Amino acid sequence: MPNLELIALAIAPGLAIGIYIFWKDKWEKEPLQWLLFAFLLGALSVIPTVILSVLAQLLGSEPQSEQIWISLLSCIFGIGLIEEFCKFIFVRWFIYPKKIFNEPFDGITYCVMSAMGFATLENIMYVTEHGVAIGIMRAFLSVPAHATWGILLGFALGIKKMNPELPVLIPTLLFAAILHGLFDFFLFQSWGILTLLGAIATFAISVFLSKKAIRLHQGDSPFKN
Repeated sequence: MPNLELIALAIAPGLAIGIYIFWKDKWEKEPLQWLLFAFLLGALSVIPTVILSVLAQLLGSEPQSEQIWISLLSCIFGIGLIEEFCKFIFVRWFIYPKKIFNEPFDGITYCVMSAMGFATLENIMYVTEHGVAIGIMRAFLSVPAHATWGILLGFALGIKKMNPELPVLIPTLLFAAILHGLFDFFLFQSWGILTLLGAIATFAISVFLSKKAIRLHQGDSPFKN
């Protein structure tokens, strides 16, 4: 498959999810330029992610270790926490303080767009190196999984915006990191069908929670009526 078609395959799932979240933002849709800005921030978050990942490896992170506990902890803290933190912190710093962030659902919108920026750039690298089969698998599993963790973080950010005194960000960041880490942990194992079932189960839990988060913040909008 030509490179342009591979790149289109890599971009398509992130674009589709971005459109889906835009559609779910029922009461006050965000301006396109801010959505693109969040997407770009997510792509740029790959840079600190790579730096922190290298540091984690120097400190002993080994996701593919044959020792299960080392692999599990490495996936949670050396991959999940680093990636979720880097995607999230850019939204927290550059969009959250702005007047444009004025309802709970905005947290979901911008965190998902950031997650899609990250996942799309990551997807381009994977697909151009490994081909169509990886692109198809990631389109239905890895990229949507990134979106669900973005929704959970965005849900917490929306709560924080409306209730600044609530300490919700760090617990939610850790929870998203655990889900992300478990997802990767299963994919790193050589357990046959259990590898896929474990990843799918983690993804299913993430989807269930993210759908609930979307419904709750749709109902919490001050623009609803």
